[in-house]
Amino acid sequence: MSSRIDSLRSLLAQDPGNSRFRYMLAMETLNSGDLEAAAAVFDEILDRDPDYTAAYFHGGQTLEKLGRVEAAKAMYRRGIEAATRTGDAHTRSELQGALDLLGG
Repeated sequence: MSSRIDSLRSLLAQDPGNSRFRYMLAMETLNSGDLEAAAAVFDEILDRDPDYTAAYFHGGQTLEKLGRVEAAKAMYRRGIEAATRTGDAHTRSELQGALDLLGG
C-alpha cells in the first residue's frame, strides 16, 4: 500500500466527513490499480455526499473497467441528476458524454 493512501486514510480517520479527502483516496486507489477498492470508495463518497459530482464520472469509469456497464450507466445517470441539481454544467456534460458512449 502506498504511503499516499495511508496518509489519506489517516486524514479521513481525523475527518471522516471530508468528501475531498475521500475522493483523493478513491483516485489514489484507482491509480494504484485496485479497481474493486476504488469502486467501493467512490460508492462511499456518493453514499455520504450525493452532490459530490466529480465522483460520478470517475466512479462510472471504474465500473466500466470492471465490466459493470449497467452499473456505470446507472452511476452516470445519477451523476447527471446531481450535476443538474447543483448547477454543475461541465460535469453534467462529461457525464452525458460518457453515458452516450455506452448507448445511454
